[in-house]
Amino acid sequence: MDFIEQWFGVSPDGGNGATEVLILMVAALAIGAFALTMRRYLKGRFPGRIGLARKRDRDDRPEK
Repeated sequence: MDFIEQWFGVSPDGGNGATEVLILMVAALAIGAFALTMRRYLKGRFPGRIGLARKRDRDDRPEK
């Protein structure tokens, strides 16, 4: 993992890849936080659509 060294010609971590791993981790966390935020937003806006339907109560079961 040396894309910073190749793109910018600098080696901020001495070539061990720690900076690249940090950048990738921050990007993954940002994507995850965005996905959770959008899921909560969509669940509130469209409760019966896109697979985010409300939970069934015990009374919704058919009788035997």
